[in-house]
Amino acid sequence: AYRLYLRWGARNGPGGAARQGEAAALPRMKRRDFSLEQLREFDGARNPRILLAVNGKVFDVTKGSKFYGPEGPYGIFAGRDASRGLATFCLDKDALRDEYDDLSDLNAVQMESVREWEMQFKEKYDYVGRLLKPGEEPSEYTDEEDTKDHTKQE
Repeated sequence: AYRLYLRWGARNGPGGAARQGEAAALPRMKRRDFSLEQLREFDGARNPRILLAVNGKVFDVTKGSKFYGPEGPYGIFAGRDASRGLATFCLDKDALRDEYDDLSDLNAVQMESVREWEMQFKEKYDYVGRLLKPGEEPSEYTDEEDTKDHTKQE
């Protein structure tokens, strides 16, 4: 899973620091679910917030804008389902689907890689909701659900 970091390195394009400052000022996003079309709005260009999906889960990766922003080495994944690209270590447009991708053609090693990436994103970034399958209804999240996994239980 770490091979992508080593292979592609990190670069910070023009305006990266200003964009990071703007992103840091954003409030925590309320929990909600996203269609692929809704997810695309959060690509760091049209909207300063950057979201991406991994294995059906949507993460707010805005604080990692130097990686996932428009100028970042993984900017291709911003506002998209990154599962296939992460599973296959591919940063080409070929790894992105315009329709919902059920990943059913991935082999066991690739699926394990997707699950490992999902765990890494869970540890580092805020989980904001699910990526909806076509025709699937979004969940209704309460404020309690929105904060329960981010607060320490006494």
